[in-house]
Amino acid sequence: MTLLSPPRSRPTLIEAFTAPKGFGDQTLRDRRPDAIELLGGIPDPSVLPTAELAEATARVLARPGAPSLQYSRTEGIPALREWIAAREGVAVERVLITNGGFHGLAIAVQTVIERGDLVAVDNPVFPLFLRGLELADARVLPIRVGAEGLDIDALAAELRAGARPSAVYTVPEFHNPSQSSLPTARRRELVELAEKYGFVVFADDPYRELRFHGEPESLTPFHDSDHVIHVNTFTKTLGPGLRLGWVVLPERLIPDAVALRSRQDSHSSTFVQAVVAELLTGDAGVFDRVLGGARALYRTRAHALADALSASGFFDVTVPDGGLFLWPRLTDDTVDADRLAADASAEGVEYQRGSFFPSGPGTGADRHLRLAYGDTSEELLVEAAARLARAVARQR
Repeated sequence: MTLLSPPRSRPTLIEAFTAPKGFGDQTLRDRRPDAIELLGGIPDPSVLPTAELAEATARVLARPGAPSLQYSRTEGIPALREWIAAREGVAVERVLITNGGFHGLAIAVQTVIERGDLVAVDNPVFPLFLRGLELADARVLPIRVGAEGLDIDALAAELRAGARPSAVYTVPEFHNPSQSSLPTARRRELVELAEKYGFVVFADDPYRELRFHGEPESLTPFHDSDHVIHVNTFTKTLGPGLRLGWVVLPERLIPDAVALRSRQDSHSSTFVQAVVAELLTGDAGVFDRVLGGARALYRTRAHALADALSASGFFDVTVPDGGLFLWPRLTDDTVDADRLAADASAEGVEYQRGSFFPSGPGTGADRHLRLAYGDTSEELLVEAAARLARAVARQR
């Protein structure tokens, strides 16, 4: 893929930053009928507000003239934008409704990045973003992600050495895949670098509302800067099938982003926007009640899976403060991580290998497993850990 070719000015930085095995291949191999899938960040159906959405839908469709079935504004319907703006603490004019999180990233890429530009990205990185960069035939500069998110010192060193990215992409809260979060102080430092060197930060934040331990990091550094596009979505909270998200844009980029959107699909579904707006504004507390149930469920499942993995003695596991994934590391360096995935599949467990996530040298991502627990019961998570232990034992 062109976007993974080394940048002309600093070729040695990303020679090892390559696409994962099978990257982009959607073909599924035969699986055991009783396989436990820990693959994707899928919210559990039990914590989605299905009854409330049904009631909101009925109210929306009962309105005279059925306005929800008509065209609407490119920026999104006012009621939804106003609710989002109030929750994010920004002016409503800065909110642009999108068809989910990835659409928001695509708009950010097409608004900011010129063909062939250099873009600094998380290392390891969420693979779907690299596909988005294909829209601009961009070059990538990987920046290590550690226990406190994107390594701002490493980024600063690259900038001092002459790297000039037009954008920096990061998942600041519950990073996918590593689950680390960027502290508020480091967010300020990132924004200071963006303003000094003239790049735009793409802050991809789909897991922010799923925090089940501790206090959330502040969005103020992002929202107070005209060098940040903050991307979010209702995918993980209200349901992926809604295909509804938003971006908070700097004022200077609003005209370009809106003009771009008007040349694409014009606007997101008026009907879906109206239903979600009715849900959120009809009962001021419904969103936080939904989040409360989801956070409690995911906390229980995260700890159950982590405890079972730790008990096997084969994995080093840290429970994150939120999100939908664990990122355990194999403790035995003699275990072949790629073979383990095949052995686990034979045992009836499917997961994303660490090597699925493009990464550069020194991250050790290939020694990790990304395990999703959102839509899997506690009982099956414990069974999945037992099957993974048996898969490791095959090599020992």
